[in-house]
Amino acid sequence: MEPDESVAMTQEVVTQYYRAPEILMGAVHYTSAVDLWSVGCIFAELLSRRILFQASAPVQQLDRITEVLGTPSFEDMPTACQGARDYIRSRPHKPAALNQFYSLSDQATHEAVHLLCRMLVLNPNKRITAADALTHPYLDEGRLRFHSCMCSCCTPGAQGRNFCGDLEPECPLPFDYNFEKSLTSVSRVKDKIYKFIQEQQHRTTSKLPLCLNPQAASLAKIQNARVASGAELP
Repeated sequence: MEPDESVAMTQEVVTQYYRAPEILMGAVHYTSAVDLWSVGCIFAELLSRRILFQASAPVQQLDRITEVLGTPSFEDMPTACQGARDYIRSRPHKPAALNQFYSLSDQATHEAVHLLCRMLVLNPNKRITAADALTHPYLDEGRLRFHSCMCSCCTPGAQGRNFCGDLEPECPLPFDYNFEKSLTSVSRVKDKIYKFIQEQQHRTTSKLPLCLNPQAASLAKIQNARVASGAELP
């Protein structure tokens, strides 16, 4: 983050397929809205199992975006350079085709498409924020499962789980990457994950599981192995 808007920021940021349109259009300063665009691209990729905006070069990347979201108005390109504005103006006008998001997969529900449309907004000033995205109804089930199984802010009680007042609190401090300094080998990563799972098992009293993809090949392999060994399926 760079609060000083007079400071020029690099345009060589973010893998091209997930690069926000304002960067593709030559913005010299941008905000965390570029990350929400990337999250939207990844969300669409999780739904469809394919890259949503895939092109061979940045200019074609911008064309691919406008094919789906439509030709932006000048109001929706507040940080675009003059070259990008001239290019957009020279191209045929295209209407938005957001209904195609429903065809990404069978899991593209109305709530999923609504959240996707709020993240994939051409104008960065109108794009949903991370805090608002986390409170979106699409994430209600995942939020409940997390606070029933994995969180440390809710506590077990005599009548069940005592949920905290705010199930989606905002972190007041920047994310700390210092924990990565100890992850110097694959074995240490495995050990860290194993200890984390053990801590969660001792901490929670709820048996509500996290969602798994029932069609996953890895899940089928595990179940077949358990059946072969005579173990009881979970």
